[in-house]
Amino acid sequence: MVNAESVSVRVFSLNCWGIHYISRHCSQRYAMIGEMLCKEEHDIVLLQEVWSEKDYLSLKKKLACSHPHSHYFKSGVIGSGLAIFSKHRIHDTFLYRYSVNGYPYMAHHGDWFGGKAVGMAVLNIGSLTANVYVTHLHAEYCRDKDPYLPHRVVQAWELQQFIRYTSTEADLVILGGDLNMHPQDLGNRLLRTYTGLRDSYLETAKFDGCEDGMTLIADNPFICKKELVPFEKGIRIDYILFKGSSKVDICCDFMSTTKGSVPDHPFPYSDHEALTTELRLETHTPTEARLDKQSKNQDSAAGEVAKLVDIVTEARTEVKVGLHCAERMRYTATRTGVMGLALLILELAIAAVPWLALGAEQPFPCTSFYLLAALCFAILLTTSLLYIFYTMELKSLQGAEDQMRLAVGSLQEKLRGFPLAQPHNPQRRPPEGQEPSAFGPK
Repeated sequence: MVNAESVSVRVFSLNCWGIHYISRHCSQRYAMIGEMLCKEEHDIVLLQEVWSEKDYLSLKKKLACSHPHSHYFKSGVIGSGLAIFSKHRIHDTFLYRYSVNGYPYMAHHGDWFGGKAVGMAVLNIGSLTANVYVTHLHAEYCRDKDPYLPHRVVQAWELQQFIRYTSTEADLVILGGDLNMHPQDLGNRLLRTYTGLRDSYLETAKFDGCEDGMTLIADNPFICKKELVPFEKGIRIDYILFKGSSKVDICCDFMSTTKGSVPDHPFPYSDHEALTTELRLETHTPTEARLDKQSKNQDSAAGEVAKLVDIVTEARTEVKVGLHCAERMRYTATRTGVMGLALLILELAIAAVPWLALGAEQPFPCTSFYLLAALCFAILLTTSLLYIFYTMELKSLQGAEDQMRLAVGSLQEKLRGFPLAQPHNPQRRPPEGQEPSAFGPK
């Protein structure tokens, strides 16, 4: 192999916690973030929770010299909160909104109104085509009893599909964002195993930051320690993932995180810690010797596929749990709606009695009648909307479960095609620096 080009790329990711009137010191923190990004030599900046377009435009103006190319991804009621700034020209962008994203009546959580999605930007780094993705998945509000787990698993499933199907022509893939998943959570394993994306924290040659790469830490003054229970020190839910191709090898030379409060400032940039990763890209031309070197034993490839079968099967099980919950909630909404309709019919029947009783002059309680009618109408309207919402949720979950079922069948068929033991008949594997993917070349 002869190196034709070696390029260094610095990637930055931060959940900005930019909810005005709720997030503390929001305007001051955006000013701090803008100053820091102007000074640092980041090639790509991936931001989440930039809920106000005014804040994005303010950052765009401030970063016009250091990061002349940018894009803001719009989605949902208040926006996706996703933004990208780049030194390299952005040629194309696309936004995919997740099919499930919490519940609208859980207004205090607010995820549904944010329109969680994944944004993609296609840009050139030298002679290389890079697909850069930024995303923010549904938050986890309770570790023990998480009602949003099926939604987050489906989001991880759709994320890996989106990345695989849109990055076939890319020389390298970079994903950054707040995944709201621990490193060994089901959705995280599903995403990394299916796509072959590699975790910067696990791959870096040198690390400087919080213990275990944590991005929500107890030392951050914006964090309530009760929210981290049972993880007293903190958790790692923000990531920068990457993958090369047959044309590019990628190595992570250095990774760092912020550590709470910023020096010379009274508070941190956000309630999340910022991530910075230095990637080294090495391009090459494939040779016959390299192809021989890339060969891998069939048993190892079969093990990767078998592992993926187990992960997708586990994901199907979790989605089925969500299906049962959605069916139960839709049934409850239907039953409540029927009760409201019966009450309304009964009220109308009672109101008709004075009209049928000819000659009987009895006072009719108009106020009570109108109040009860308004209550019945409100019940019917609410339950109808809930029925429609849960039906949409059911169809989305059923669609994801059907896709997973087909994927398991395809993977099992592929697994049966592997010989039991063929050490003398090696299989080509992905280039060095790229994790094997279940859908790599046979």
